[in-house]
Amino acid sequence: MALPSLDDYFPDWKEREALAEAMIPLIGKLYRKNVVCYCYGRAMYNQSVTQLMKTHRYVRQIAQNELSEFESYPILEAMSKLDLGPSHIDVGKITTKYMEELEQGEISAEEFVQRECAEVLGRHVPPLPEPQDVVLYGFGRIGRLLARLLVEKTGSGHQLRLRAIVVRKGSDDDLQKRASLLRRDSIHGSFQGTLRVDVENSCIIANGNVIRVIYAGSPAEVDYESYGIKNAIIIDNTGAWRDEAGLGEHLKSKGAAKVILTAPGKGAIKNIVSGVNSDLMETSDTILAAASCTTNAIVPPLKAMNEGFGIAHGHMETVHAYTNDQNLIDNYHKKNRRGRGAPLNMVITETGASSAVVKLLPELDGKLTGNAIRVPTPNVSLAILNLTLERETTEEEVSDYLRNVSLFSDLQRQIDFTTSPEIVSSDLVGNRHACIIDGEATIVKDNRAVLYVWYDNEFGYACQVVRVVQKWAGISYPLIPSDVVNLGF
Repeated sequence: MALPSLDDYFPDWKEREALAEAMIPLIGKLYRKNVVCYCYGRAMYNQSVTQLMKTHRYVRQIAQNELSEFESYPILEAMSKLDLGPSHIDVGKITTKYMEELEQGEISAEEFVQRECAEVLGRHVPPLPEPQDVVLYGFGRIGRLLARLLVEKTGSGHQLRLRAIVVRKGSDDDLQKRASLLRRDSIHGSFQGTLRVDVENSCIIANGNVIRVIYAGSPAEVDYESYGIKNAIIIDNTGAWRDEAGLGEHLKSKGAAKVILTAPGKGAIKNIVSGVNSDLMETSDTILAAASCTTNAIVPPLKAMNEGFGIAHGHMETVHAYTNDQNLIDNYHKKNRRGRGAPLNMVITETGASSAVVKLLPELDGKLTGNAIRVPTPNVSLAILNLTLERETTEEEVSDYLRNVSLFSDLQRQIDFTTSPEIVSSDLVGNRHACIIDGEATIVKDNRAVLYVWYDNEFGYACQVVRVVQKWAGISYPLIPSDVVNLGF
């Protein structure tokens, strides 16, 4: 077969670039109608031309198919012409299905899309009867990322609606400083959109969303109803209260209906990891916790491996980015070793993730141990899962299995997969999955497997929190395609 001419590459790129550029208004038009487009689980909305092209490239590498903009654009164009109701549509997957059907006979993109999307044609049922008010109690690293996500996911406005932020006032120019921290982030870059500060009304206007900044010293002293906020879900990202009594103080505020903690909850509080035990949430629950970033990262792959191969026992070692809990320079700290300067040292410390796993996956009770090392990087962590399996396997089988889990299972929003032999932690800043399996680093020998599991312990975790809040609020979309490959889940 003749090799392609070097002159072929650039014209091909420009054609695909033009198609990706033409996709953006179609995706945006659908998004404003609460029709959310994905490509093998990766969001297509609010993406640039090159980001859309990179998504197609990723699918060709990981799903090992020939999907390109040439194939997906006609499907997206056909979707834009239909009267689609609110839904989540994986354009990549239905395009692949269309490509397979074309091999069997001729069918137009319009006929195919109309058939595949039949259940949502003319079905204009909003995700919620009315928008769900959300309040961020605290505005630290996780709080600001949650604000970015909530503003980004406003859609038509009939979903989660960020109404307020509650903080302690730090200075006379507190409002401007809070807005500046939301606008610029040393790790995650600038806010995608416009921000305006309304000092007179103590508001930040983010992409048209009016967010009240409320100053208070404790949860119970806030009257949300006086700000027009009702039945709100409070997201406590301070970590100051972790038990039912402390978090229950939020529920004494007028206008507060539920509270979720962005840390492991204590006592009888349910710790929810989206995609794993979300079914345990009940509408009657008033207090929940979203567990820790590490728990969210390791539970999905542990669940997958236990379902696919069985786990006899194992050890988890977390190589974790330093956090605000540590000192910049050596100083007193109530916990061992954490008083030493975070940017200068690797610090051995304990983690509660291994015991938290057992609460989420009781079938692994007594089978896991765990420890942690804090290292001098500001974000993105790595969990090393050293597992003894219940049967012998091969590196190829484990890698293929986890790759398929990331593409086709009901854990595709939680587990990502990479085959790059050159990837490092900073490459994964902003990844929206709970974790990323490093396929090239996997080691398998007989019944022993070592998995290297990356995770953005800030942004990836914030995405998991939002997923929990969406489900708790009752937001539900028809999924197209609805079929999920049976991988034991």
